[in-house]
Amino acid sequence: MIEKTVVKTFVEEWLANNDYFLVDVTFTPDDRIVVEIDHADGVWIEDCAELSRFLQDKLGEELGNYELEVGSAGIGQPFKVPQQYTNHIGKEVEVLDADGKKVQGVLKTVDGADFTVAVKEKQKLEGKKRPVMVEVDKTFNMNNIKYTKYLLSFK
Repeated sequence: MIEKTVVKTFVEEWLANNDYFLVDVTFTPDDRIVVEIDHADGVWIEDCAELSRFLQDKLGEELGNYELEVGSAGIGQPFKVPQQYTNHIGKEVEVLDADGKKVQGVLKTVDGADFTVAVKEKQKLEGKKRPVMVEVDKTFNMNNIKYTKYLLSFK
């Protein structure tokens, strides 16, 4: 039986020589080991193949009946690690807060577990008859939301 910590240790060893970062390692009920990595400029298939071969060499016979799958964190999938937030600064994201309210805007800053999203809201301004769209900064904590994900834009 392969331990998750062992797989993570080997992945971190490979990552030390590369600009990638680990997003997640999961073991599925159908005996698959799924390793997700990411990079600020995207993930190359050749690097996934190299990491897969590296893990196969390191795990050897222990891999046994497990199927090993190495890939990138899916685009449009919720962020799992803080580095994903940092990589998406300046890009449009969707946040589902703890109350179930969705907020869409541009990710402005990341500070530890806190991040700020610039959101456009209608507000009634003094001296104006109708509400106007105003940009408002909303700060969230990564540990107190349901998810944040990158929004694909085809503009």
